[in-house]
Amino acid sequence: MTDDLPHLILARDLMAAELPRRQLLLDPLLTTKSLALLYGPRGHGKTFVAMGIAWAVASGASFLGWRADTPRHVAYLDGEMAAGDIRDRLAMLGPVPDKLELMLADLGTFTSTPDLGTERGVLELCALFGNRFPDLMVIDNLASLAGFRGNPDPWRHLQRFLMMMRRLETAVLVVHHANKQGLQRGTSRREDLVDLVMAIRRPADYRQSDGARFELHFEKARSLYGPAIDPIEAQLSVTDGRAQWSWGTLEEREPDRVAALLRDGLNPNQIARELGMSKSKAYRLRAQLEAQGLTARTNPKGEANDRPLLTA
Repeated sequence: MTDDLPHLILARDLMAAELPRRQLLLDPLLTTKSLALLYGPRGHGKTFVAMGIAWAVASGASFLGWRADTPRHVAYLDGEMAAGDIRDRLAMLGPVPDKLELMLADLGTFTSTPDLGTERGVLELCALFGNRFPDLMVIDNLASLAGFRGNPDPWRHLQRFLMMMRRLETAVLVVHHANKQGLQRGTSRREDLVDLVMAIRRPADYRQSDGARFELHFEKARSLYGPAIDPIEAQLSVTDGRAQWSWGTLEEREPDRVAALLRDGLNPNQIARELGMSKSKAYRLRAQLEAQGLTARTNPKGEANDRPLLTA
């Protein structure tokens, strides 16, 4: 029997085996061996989130309340953005971490970019790393890095690649586009393998002037529960060329959002429809906010004067 053939293991042997414990890369979101999928519509902030996660893990820093205890080796694979845009976004995040390396399609050629939806592409990427695989690999994004050479079923090869990364204790974050209905493009089989599925959505009361403001929902989360998977709302602002993130859970944000809509002249019935909450809750929040004096319109345009979320 050779090592590459499947074999059976007795349950008692599994219980007695010395298996490596997963190490936290970004508490509590990612550990070694984690396979995660982040998806959302174009222009909603996917790359901002993916790059923020990569930067935090490589820096031993924090992002949206998730914390890395020590810098780790991170490889960021980008298949479509201009190199200059990537550089500008990195500059917004802060000092460039020594443990972050990039593979950018814009700095290579179409033929030199490995297609991870093919066996050849997987082998090319493995050769690029040699024996030095990263602790975290970010694939941004699935459409531009898997299947672009016409493979009708790129997920089959990519799935094998992801399982190989898991065996090597490399965590992988795959970034993917959503379709016009807000669901992820293509087969739903991707969710079977991964541990974590995060969906980016636009808030119901979103305005174009809000810029990069979105909700992050956890649609699948193995080994995560409770407050760790409460949906959050986040917003990016830029001051003196540096990114400033503010965030909070959707539950924490409800009073602010209701107050903003009340100042815009909406009544509780309209607010309930806008935010997807019950009418009774909308009326109850209005009463609470009126008692605090937070519902008066403060300018002729009715623009909201929200208190800030938690800030990075």
